[in-house]
Amino acid sequence: MQAAPTPHPAAAIDWDALDAQKYQDEDAAVAALLADPPLDSAARASVNAEARALVVGARGLKRRKGVMESFLEEFGLSNAEGLALMCLAEALLRVPDAETADKLIAEKISTGQWAEHLGKSDHWLVNAGTFGLMLTGRVVNLPEELKGEASEVVGKLVKRMGEPVVRAGAMQAMRILGEQFVLGRNIQEGLKRGASMVRQGLATRYSFDMLGEGARTNADAERYLVSYANAIDVVGEAAGGMGPHASNGVSVKLSALHPRYEARLEEHVFAELYPRVLQLAEAAKKWNIGLSLDAEEADRLVLSLKLFEKLALEPSLKDWEGLGVVIQAYQKRTRAVIQRLISLSRRRGSPIQVRLVKGAYWDGEVKRAQVMGRPDFPVWTTKAATDVHYMACARDLFRAGDAVFPQFATHNAHTVAAVRRMAASAGRDKFEFQRLHGMGEALYLAVDPPPQVRVYAPIGGHEDLLPYLVRRLLENGANTSFVHSFLDDDVSPDVVAADPIATLEANPHRHRRLAPPPQLFGASRRNSSGPDISIAAERKALGEARAPAMEKVSVADPAEAIATAHKAFDAWNGRGGAARAAIIRAMGDILQKNETALIALTAKEAGRNLQDSIDEVREAVDFCRFYAAEAERLFSGPRALPSPAGETDHLELHGRGVFVCISPWNFPLAIFTGQLAAALAAGNTVVAKPAEQTPLIAEIAVKLFYEAGLPREVLQLVQGAGDVGGRLVADSRISGVAFTGSTEVARLINRTLAAKDGPIVPLIAETGGLNGMFVDTTALKEQVVDDVCISAFNSAGQRCSSLRLLFLPHDTADGVIETLMGAMDCLNIGDPADPRTDIGPIIDAEAKANLDKHMERMRSEARVLKQLDVSKLGGNFFGPAVIELASLDQISREVFGPILHIIRYDPADVAKVGAELASKGYGLTLGVHSRLESFMQEVIAAAPAGNVYVNRTIVGAVVGVQPFGGSGLSGTGPKAGGPNYLPRFAEERAISNNIAAQGGDPQLLNL
Repeated sequence: MQAAPTPHPAAAIDWDALDAQKYQDEDAAVAALLADPPLDSAARASVNAEARALVVGARGLKRRKGVMESFLEEFGLSNAEGLALMCLAEALLRVPDAETADKLIAEKISTGQWAEHLGKSDHWLVNAGTFGLMLTGRVVNLPEELKGEASEVVGKLVKRMGEPVVRAGAMQAMRILGEQFVLGRNIQEGLKRGASMVRQGLATRYSFDMLGEGARTNADAERYLVSYANAIDVVGEAAGGMGPHASNGVSVKLSALHPRYEARLEEHVFAELYPRVLQLAEAAKKWNIGLSLDAEEADRLVLSLKLFEKLALEPSLKDWEGLGVVIQAYQKRTRAVIQRLISLSRRRGSPIQVRLVKGAYWDGEVKRAQVMGRPDFPVWTTKAATDVHYMACARDLFRAGDAVFPQFATHNAHTVAAVRRMAASAGRDKFEFQRLHGMGEALYLAVDPPPQVRVYAPIGGHEDLLPYLVRRLLENGANTSFVHSFLDDDVSPDVVAADPIATLEANPHRHRRLAPPPQLFGASRRNSSGPDISIAAERKALGEARAPAMEKVSVADPAEAIATAHKAFDAWNGRGGAARAAIIRAMGDILQKNETALIALTAKEAGRNLQDSIDEVREAVDFCRFYAAEAERLFSGPRALPSPAGETDHLELHGRGVFVCISPWNFPLAIFTGQLAAALAAGNTVVAKPAEQTPLIAEIAVKLFYEAGLPREVLQLVQGAGDVGGRLVADSRISGVAFTGSTEVARLINRTLAAKDGPIVPLIAETGGLNGMFVDTTALKEQVVDDVCISAFNSAGQRCSSLRLLFLPHDTADGVIETLMGAMDCLNIGDPADPRTDIGPIIDAEAKANLDKHMERMRSEARVLKQLDVSKLGGNFFGPAVIELASLDQISREVFGPILHIIRYDPADVAKVGAELASKGYGLTLGVHSRLESFMQEVIAAAPAGNVYVNRTIVGAVVGVQPFGGSGLSGTGPKAGGPNYLPRFAEERAISNNIAAQGGDPQLLNL
């Protein structure tokens, strides 16, 4: 047993302070890392030599590698063959129907050049698999006429045997692949197989992980809790009281024990999740085995550590040395985490286990930071920086003395050599290495003397675990990864064992080809930013925010407003694109500066939750910056066209005149600002008519436009009900209308414009949609439920892009519906200004009454599967609902609220069902959840829509990235936030000049 650290009454740890380092500038962080390298020059030389020797020694072993490493070496993860196999492994085993399984196999296998890999591997199973895949590829690529030719022997064979044989072979291949990922289908099987590998010298002990995906429902969490508790008892009984460092242990994924494991729900997590973790920890202590809390996304780090601190100080867990936590070296703040863990251990009076890993969610962290507009990434962007940071963390752990029992998870020869050197220098022999099941065997067999190696081993059904594990592998499996080249004789040992410190010193910067979040859009515009509500300080600031105290803008009479704007047009249009762009870009910066107050106001006046309100402000900022860049691009002066000699021809854009912009209440800042910015950027003056439900947001936005330098006469604000908009549209002096709202009002505006005498003016309309999502049996249930909940219920379903119709295949519908209804029970409905709230109120009593009326009809005509009870909340709150329809005939128009309609269908009929949806006349957003490219194309062809989203939510379009707008009953186009939007606000002028009339063409004369 390791000596206990001396306890002392340390102050409570400020975990929240870690968030100050979450997005630290990477170049500065690299400089700090290199200023205090984890190894001195002599140690570096020694480690480099040992690392090279480990590579050579491992390659010389008779048993060099397992199937997984052989597979990675042969196929990698960035070529067609490797990706095809991984895609099959991720999806095939969960597909219940033969037809879809055959399509998936055919689609993935037909993309590969399998013959090129035949016989190349030194592992018989990989070669056998390659041969089978090559034959499979030839079968599925046979021409249809050959497959159907009964007179042909090969045709008969394929027709009678081909698909079942191919399917059975592919299924078996995936199960074999699963064996390389998963140690056992249950804990008993895992223990038995693990004991066999210990006898072979391939491991000394295990840490068993029971799960793949996190919980989506309370029932999931309870089921996973039982699974963990059973594993602890089985492992504990087999341990024989050897203690946590000498026996097998269990790793716990906290997101499996609570369906809403989120920082903003900290109070819920402590009330509901913590007792479950404590129960497991107390059971592990009873058996005196190890229990480690696994690391997850960066947004959950501080919450995890707060839970861990509470566990560590529990009187019932006193003196137990098996309590452990996992930390990730790819996060830039991990060394600060280590110092706090050391302090916690001293306070506790007994050591804690700390497993140091590289990290498993890298590309997810990168994407999330870019999408959310963070100041930087929470993770290092180069492998060298992560490796050097790992060594710095290892040094910190050894320096901690008896406070921690270090566990080093790595498959990297240089890292192993560095850790061994640090341990020797520190005089530490109480530590262990860890590797993943199926990987790293040869590396640790080459170490002399043999080290203590614990194997991290997933336990569970392949169909449950493979999707999760494959995504983790794909996420971190670039071909630069160490495991791909370690045992490849074609790669020099010097390359494999290269010193990451030297690599980082040679290029001490972030990854040059990965744009940091603020620079996502390059030189054209800066990405908008917003508060991170996973950070406690930022949640607190939003909670304390107040709407800006600003004097009201004078509201003009409609006729006077048009007259003022009409008079100001020539001067504003004459400024040119660059001058107008400067003001609009300044508006974006002012919005960003006032973001906190604007977020608070949006939540209060429009009832949008805090994250939706953050996104609202960011979208307004993005519109301003995007349209400013477009104004410079399109309105910078006449553009030369091809011309004959002696003539010049140019095309230029200029404003039309006075534009009326009528905006909705559901995006009261973003759409309002976007319409104005576009019209103004194109050279028009504007009369703005916001929704009557959100007048204050509009007034403040107009005030900020003036503050940005916009002349007051150029933008006129008119408030009031729908009749005010009608008067504006009917005025003969207007030159165009931009409208976002209902299809019915758009029709009225169109009729009014058509009935007027005078010029024909454009209507730019974005209206609602009867938006559908098609799911097939290859889709991952948890991913579908996540995206459906967001798409259907976020913003209380009050988005034109919200999901209204979910098409589920018969074979998997029951499971998806059950999980969806369980996930609905975990939604928080209430005050939109509360960070814990998912769904706020319906905008007003009239809108709520319309929803109530629809539900009344559905209860008699359809099958209401679930509606959340919000009666205690009162006001305009409406419980999200799920309704199953017998057919599409039961719905003909959009219902604007959190009501989801489900239709069961056969994916073979997708063309027919899609055509029925298209016949409703709408065409705004469309979702597809499938691993089949062919299915996605079928859906898109059958149900045309302006915006198609695959394997993700169907809401949240990003300006300039996903231009937004529909067709048919869903709008006129062009798409807002797209490259074709501004020209619709402008008129074109072509100028042809016969310069030969002035004496000739200078260019022609100077050839």
